[in-house]
Amino acid sequence: MTVLALTLFGLVMIASASVIYSQTHFGDQYFFFKRQLFFGIVPGLAVLYFFSKFDYHRLKKIAVPFFLASLVFLILVFVPGFGTEVYGANRWLQLGPISFQPSEMLKLAMILYLAAWLESKGHKKIRDFFEGLLPFLAIIGLAGFLIIKQPDTGTLGIIVLTSIAIFFASGAKVSHILGLMLSGVGVLLILIKSAPYRLNRFLVFLNPEMDTQGIGYQINQAILAIGSGGIFGLGLGLSRKKFNYLPEPAGDSIFAIIGEELGLIGATILILLFVVLAIKGYKIARNSLDEFGKLVAVGITSWIIFQAFINIAAITGIIPLTGIPLPFISYGGTSIVFLLAGVGILLNISKQSRM
Repeated sequence: MTVLALTLFGLVMIASASVIYSQTHFGDQYFFFKRQLFFGIVPGLAVLYFFSKFDYHRLKKIAVPFFLASLVFLILVFVPGFGTEVYGANRWLQLGPISFQPSEMLKLAMILYLAAWLESKGHKKIRDFFEGLLPFLAIIGLAGFLIIKQPDTGTLGIIVLTSIAIFFASGAKVSHILGLMLSGVGVLLILIKSAPYRLNRFLVFLNPEMDTQGIGYQINQAILAIGSGGIFGLGLGLSRKKFNYLPEPAGDSIFAIIGEELGLIGATILILLFVVLAIKGYKIARNSLDEFGKLVAVGITSWIIFQAFINIAAITGIIPLTGIPLPFISYGGTSIVFLLAGVGILLNISKQSRM
């Protein structure tokens, strides 16, 4: 019910946030609303229902080919005729009439693969440096290299954080986890210094007033939108920033529109829904009857919560701006289909867990 509430809320907000952009660019003010409904939510609910009935234990058999397929698709985005470049990034794959982001597929594939691999290792090997930590780093490194080549730092962060959460839940040493986190910070600093646009985002984070009409434009417009909403908001549909002031109003910036139209109260209710989802998801993990189910539940829940936190934190200026969607809320068919597939798996684990 929490996921359905988030999904329906997201559909309403997409209809509101995208109305001007849709009318301007496509001559239909409900263009994004219709695409999200028919190419995102409808197939997403279908896969949710399927996986809620599909015995999650059988996912172990397809974890490896599913993970390898996601890596192949990530490579294909760089191949002319398959990949599509948008705003200088190779993140989309075009297979005939179907267009999707392989990185969204990788999020779920990585969870299933790591859960199956770590269960097969056993606690003793997982805590070993050579049999546990090094292979884990190799898996993360392979996927991370393909993601950062797109480039997509935000998605890389979600995949790494989710993977570490699964590794921790499997019984890894705390010292190994701390080492991974410190190494991650070091890699992030290198990535920031190696690309001017990442460095600019970091500098704007430190000084939001810097170049408000240039590199600091989006975050300043987002903060203005949220601040304009006050406690109760301007009212649903009454955002001013969606009139071509705020970039990606139905995508990465949709939380700013929520803050502007529904105010502090609406934004707080949305955050509380994610808190409820986190509590329920980790409870399912705790009550799982087997290690694979526990690790998959931890991974799916962590994926959703980390992605929600990073999106909201970025658009409110708590962390540097990064372009990732708000789960179940932002426009994006590929994202919501795989998210709802993950929720379906969670439901199946719940059905087979201790009450």
